[in-house]
Amino acid sequence: MNTENNNPIIVGLDIGTTKIVAIAGRRNEYDKIEILGSGFSNSSGVNHGMVLNIEECNKCIEAALDDCKTNNPYLEIKEVYVGVAGHHIKSIQTQGKRVIQNEDDVVARKDVEMLIKEQFKTSIHPGDQIIDVIPQEFMVDSHGPFLRDNVVGMSANNLRANFHIITADKDAIKNINRAVTRSSLGIKDFELQPLASAAAVMSPEDIEMGVAIIDIGGGTTDLAVFHDGIIKHTAVIPRAGVNITQDIKSGLGVLKSQAEQMKKKFGVALSDEVNSNTFISIPSIRGHKPKEISAKNLAKIIQSRMEEILDHVQHHLRQLNLEDKLHGGVILTGGGSQLKHLKQLTEFKLGLPARIGFPNQHIAGNEATKLNQPMFATCIGLILRGYDDVDNKRFTNFDANTIYEQSTGAATTEVAEQTALVQTELESLFPVEEETVVEEVVENSITEEAIDPIVDDNNDHLAQDLENFFKLEGEEIPEDANAVPEQKEIPREKRTNGLKKVFSAIGKNIMQIFDDEEDEKLN
Repeated sequence: MNTENNNPIIVGLDIGTTKIVAIAGRRNEYDKIEILGSGFSNSSGVNHGMVLNIEECNKCIEAALDDCKTNNPYLEIKEVYVGVAGHHIKSIQTQGKRVIQNEDDVVARKDVEMLIKEQFKTSIHPGDQIIDVIPQEFMVDSHGPFLRDNVVGMSANNLRANFHIITADKDAIKNINRAVTRSSLGIKDFELQPLASAAAVMSPEDIEMGVAIIDIGGGTTDLAVFHDGIIKHTAVIPRAGVNITQDIKSGLGVLKSQAEQMKKKFGVALSDEVNSNTFISIPSIRGHKPKEISAKNLAKIIQSRMEEILDHVQHHLRQLNLEDKLHGGVILTGGGSQLKHLKQLTEFKLGLPARIGFPNQHIAGNEATKLNQPMFATCIGLILRGYDDVDNKRFTNFDANTIYEQSTGAATTEVAEQTALVQTELESLFPVEEETVVEEVVENSITEEAIDPIVDDNNDHLAQDLENFFKLEGEEIPEDANAVPEQKEIPREKRTNGLKKVFSAIGKNIMQIFDDEEDEKLN
């Protein structure tokens, strides 16, 4: 059984276009992630998932870390797992072959690893670099297909496999690295954001039945498609929340801040669900007359952009010939997934069942309720990625992140013992004949109050500010039917085995797949 003290602290850092999130967690005895701290900040210097201004981005990372420190002052963060996204991410399919050369003609684990390693020599665009090689189907001689874990030990003359290779722009990876390391942080590993999100919201049953993960962020919409137990496709669509905000700004002639507030407060993805008699009143600004915005027109603008994003998803599924084979349907996650009636629009456009993906099955602790939102799926997935590395012993050291509470307690105990020893020696050297004990009672006037866990009340403040700023007239916009589904507790053993299957389908870590000196390092 795992204990809290025996497990390392893993920190996920999600650098997005609109927000930066840092979450620290540690696996508890029930194999869930106990949240130790979380921090958030607005993002600057990032456009469509790419870090363009290193200094601005670094300031935002520092702000998120400071917020996390406020949340848990005993937490010390020294290394992180970082999510990678952006329209520079590309993927290709390739095939590899290896002749089995050993006395028994049996496929060894080393043969599988060497076959994967050889794919890093695949020819790609000069400005890109391979950041991950994900094995798919394996063939042993003329037999197969088999999953990766099943081919080890088979008798064979040759081993073939299909691979999903993910590439990224070298400069984009370098900029992320610079922005993070300026904060004296070490990068333990990079992980593709859609794969991290997928790990947090899907189950082994989803992978087997076939499922598409659509992560709608601020700057990009990330897609990951799974079928028959393996990952089939990844893609980054350069359309997301910021595009919707810009559409509202241009289409309704309002300020960007007003457009963002209207999207969050009154945004609906299906215009048919909004009554034409509903209006949003915007007060006057510097002498301008007040505006009345039709809530139905607002919904039409949002629906148009969301349909464009879903058209891109449908195009990818058609190319894979999986449009009608994903029996697990679609899982919507990311901050944009919480638009009202988006689930219904997705089902109508793609012809597949859809649901909102929450990371609640993997997290525990006082902050679990606060973080059980689709926008935090990537960060939770990065922590799960870290523990997959721990379980598979891909790294030797996971001691960088610490909680001072433990070491401080040990130091305090040691000082107290030394003080007692000195006091005993002094009493033996200088005995006191008559000792008058004077007891002083010091009343502490400060009453300790139970401190509630820090909550992300930005949404509450936003809602309050918005109600003061906007006045909704006419009928109320209908509430979304997409409530957080009540999920049954998954047994520990099943959840552990499920995570192993998920990460087996996703692949391995990006930064350190092999220890060969010839492998390119990310500096």
